[in-house]
Amino acid sequence: MSSLEFEGKNVDKAVQMACDELNLTTDEIQYTVLSRGSSGIFGLGGAKNARIKVYLPEKSMESEPDADATMPPESVSEKPAPSDGPIAADDPSDGRHGPDSEENPLDLSREILQRIVEAITSDATIAVEETNGRILLNVTGGNAGALIGKKGQTLEAIQSLVDKIVNKHHRNEDRIRVQVDVEGYLATRKLNLEKLAQRLADKSKRIRKPISLGQMNGYDRRIVHLALKDDPEVKTKSRGEGYMRKLVIFPQKTNAHRQASQ
Repeated sequence: MSSLEFEGKNVDKAVQMACDELNLTTDEIQYTVLSRGSSGIFGLGGAKNARIKVYLPEKSMESEPDADATMPPESVSEKPAPSDGPIAADDPSDGRHGPDSEENPLDLSREILQRIVEAITSDATIAVEETNGRILLNVTGGNAGALIGKKGQTLEAIQSLVDKIVNKHHRNEDRIRVQVDVEGYLATRKLNLEKLAQRLADKSKRIRKPISLGQMNGYDRRIVHLALKDDPEVKTKSRGEGYMRKLVIFPQKTNAHRQASQ
């Protein structure tokens, strides 16, 4: 028993494609589902087609319509022989991205972000550039507050989503770093965190007690770590588990404090 593989947006479409190609009904076809496919992340990218393997009895391969049997060999219209590999759907309406097509990361990142932004707000524009292997996307206009969210959580989620989709389509080994900003929020956030870190570090040194900055995402924690890494009188440490860990500033004992305590 020979077999052929077919693809479609879902299993039903793959089966229908096989029926149309082999001139069989759904009751006559025998197949195994190789992959049920996926719609991608929020349907924005990374979609995979469903794949089935159709089994063909030898007698069905040998049987020909009566009309063709009476025709001279040169009168029979030939169809391309099925390949051994998957038969790809050519219909662009099924949302399939061919395995050999790779969209430019800049264009792909802009398109993905544009769809996300349009689902949240209107009248927003996106500027994109690439610097040192990093794609920078800046959103201006629209409802900036809705795009940023509380403590930048919505913005961080958007960036993570765009990053995952872009790198899923990117075939090179080097990972592309993607950064999404809204109205220069990240630069302002960085400056405010650096000032806060220095102020709390001074307080920790003054009262000689640890001070917690509360729950922070990884981006914010890194800013504080870097802001205080060259201060010998304090050290920073992340505590807790999960997505939003806490960051604590600890006072360090300097030589003067060690001598005073002796």
